[in-house]
Amino acid sequence: MAGLFIILISTALVSNVVLSQFLGICAFIGVSKKIDTALGMGMAVLFVITVASTVASLIYQFILVPLDMTYMQTIVFILVIAALVQMVEMILKKVMPSLYEALGVFLPLITTNCAVLGVALTNVQNSYNFIQSVVAGFGTGIGYIIAIVLMAGIREKLENNDITKSFQGTPIVLVTAGLMAIAFMGFSGMLR
Repeated sequence: MAGLFIILISTALVSNVVLSQFLGICAFIGVSKKIDTALGMGMAVLFVITVASTVASLIYQFILVPLDMTYMQTIVFILVIAALVQMVEMILKKVMPSLYEALGVFLPLITTNCAVLGVALTNVQNSYNFIQSVVAGFGTGIGYIIAIVLMAGIREKLENNDITKSFQGTPIVLVTAGLMAIAFMGFSGMLR
């Protein structure tokens, strides 16, 4: 149980997929303008990453390894992720049309979000079993939510500040993300 807790904390904080590994930056920067939208995107990514990690682990362990086709893992994982994102998109369109509209083009971009694929491949690389893969996927999704919601909160506060013209827009967002990454480095001492 302690090993699972370490995986959870490690993936959520210490090795945060956005702030430490720099995966999933496109949606992170594009959707983090408002907290509500950021939270919705974070929840969608949490679902997709957790389920993709689960399904990818099962496919890898019970299909690719026994058939000696592990070289197909990247292609298979991409197909699994694409199918999951389509499912999330259909559900959001039906259940939460306002969030679906707010996420816009960034929702389909979850398919190409390297964070989702990165977690599935990292789970295989770390030889995680099924439970460890699920926990790693869930922890990564929680870390993504933490990062994107914090960024959205900071960006909402920055709207009311007087920022030099050369730093307005994307430059201040990138500086803020860099400072957040430095702050998250402080969590690395937790697991020693």
